[in-house]
Amino acid sequence: MVATEEDGQSKTVNTINIDEVPSQSPKPEAAETSAKAISSLDTMVHLLKSNIGSSIYSIPFAFQESGLWFGFFGLAFMALISTHCMQMLVRVAETLKKREGDFSVNYANVAETVCLTGAKQFRKFGSIARNTTNAFIIVTQYGFCCVYLVFVSNNMEQVIAHFYPDLNWDIRIYMCILTVPLIFLNWVRNLKLLAPISLIGNILQIFNIFVVFYYSCQGLPSTTSRPAIGRLSDMPLFFATALFTFEGIALVLPLQKDMRSPHKFGGLAGLLNTAMAIVTLIYVAVGFFGYLKYGADIKPTITLNLPKDDVLAIMVKLSTVLAVFASYAMQFYVPIPIVMPTITKHLSFIGSDFVIEYIYRTSMVLVVLGLSAVIPKLDLVISLVGSLGCSFLAIIFPTVLDVILHWETSSKLVFTKNCILIIIGVIGCVTGAYTTIIQF
Repeated sequence: MVATEEDGQSKTVNTINIDEVPSQSPKPEAAETSAKAISSLDTMVHLLKSNIGSSIYSIPFAFQESGLWFGFFGLAFMALISTHCMQMLVRVAETLKKREGDFSVNYANVAETVCLTGAKQFRKFGSIARNTTNAFIIVTQYGFCCVYLVFVSNNMEQVIAHFYPDLNWDIRIYMCILTVPLIFLNWVRNLKLLAPISLIGNILQIFNIFVVFYYSCQGLPSTTSRPAIGRLSDMPLFFATALFTFEGIALVLPLQKDMRSPHKFGGLAGLLNTAMAIVTLIYVAVGFFGYLKYGADIKPTITLNLPKDDVLAIMVKLSTVLAVFASYAMQFYVPIPIVMPTITKHLSFIGSDFVIEYIYRTSMVLVVLGLSAVIPKLDLVISLVGSLGCSFLAIIFPTVLDVILHWETSSKLVFTKNCILIIIGVIGCVTGAYTTIIQF
């Protein structure tokens, strides 16, 4: 799903972070028609898909950083914070719609409108808020692509090692090999052509999760065999990984707008809270039982802990490669409509917009390869993306927007709560990034 709006001659697209392939971007006048096409069930499915990605396989490793029981309650707490911030963003957008009338709702547009219509001291920051939000979306999306490339390379390495044990290739060689089909895959400009790939990826993802549960729940040791709380110095990595897992905040606004019954989205027993409760239960279960099963031997992705010679485990590793390929294509698509107007404007001397876009697509796949090769450790890539990108998009930005919107009317209790959330986001960002960087 892609939300598009036009402002003068420039087109800004804020795309949601989901594996589901979006349809053609609806124009503002087609918003009502688009909304009627999405039922509450469709909304629930999209919410689940957007928040259950390949990061689920790294949650058991995050439990190693936090400890078994701290991870259990800590992940639930981070889910609560993330969901609360999603709800805040929804309420901010609803308030703006009542105040300003009908306007194209997406993350960047809401950020700009909050500043322009809020207290006088914030109005000069409208364009900055919009550009900053889009910048973090772009950086975070390409960060996801780096995670996916490292993830599939690690799994492919194990599969190849099973059949050719003496090969001993460096992980970067697998990255280079896998980048070749990714270049051609990301040449696909029509999103409808990616729909079958996305559907297959979603089916494979469900299969993989069931198999991981199957292996993780066999021969479990006592919970006392694992440390209840990890080292304080490792907590920032847990925080960053936990934030990375709840990556669907950019989905909530366009999705609610396109619902047949948008009033069912928010609220205590609304679709958003229900979907996030299900997501949290799945993530906590995978993390808890995965770490309990493998303990200190847990890998950055639990798929690498599966038996190397087991046919079912090999199938999972291969299917994760195919599933993540589909996710990569969708994550890669997100920044393109945001950056292409600027790129084509400054590089018009090269040729047509068509040629410029293909050059850009190819170049960015190679840039992702270069970044992944610099940081080939999956856990560090996830921590870096989670701490730098997700902490801002999932916690800091929604809270700041709520503060600006209610600057003159907010109670001291609500203002204090928002300040605490911002502090949590900033501390998590700084400590997570620092802890990750010193481990390079």
